[in-house]
Amino acid sequence: MDTVDQAIEAGARFQRYDCSEGCPVEAALEQIAGKWKGLIIYHLLDGILRFNELSRRVGNVTQRSLTKQLRELEADGIVRRQVFAVVPPKVEYSLTEKGQQLRAAIDALRLWGSQHPK
Repeated sequence: MDTVDQAIEAGARFQRYDCSEGCPVEAALEQIAGKWKGLIIYHLLDGILRFNELSRRVGNVTQRSLTKQLRELEADGIVRRQVFAVVPPKVEYSLTEKGQQLRAAIDALRLWGSQHPK
């Protein structure tokens, strides 16, 4: 299976994102869109967090939803998951370099949201 087929299976809408000026925006939103992804990224900007701490910070999220969103972010190369071989199991989440590059965008969304509350 080639990477194009993998991208489509992973939920990508298009094989390529150079079809118009707006396509890069759609490609970016496709990777970070999700009910909890923005908050996950926001809280991981502070550094490494374990699952339960991340769950507490994100708020009213189910374990299943948080796990799914983290796996999608990991598959897109935004979040790094590190598992330690100890008992009980220890798993830490952090942003990759690609994820860190979202800092300005997340900060801009935070500022916009504080200026335009619902």
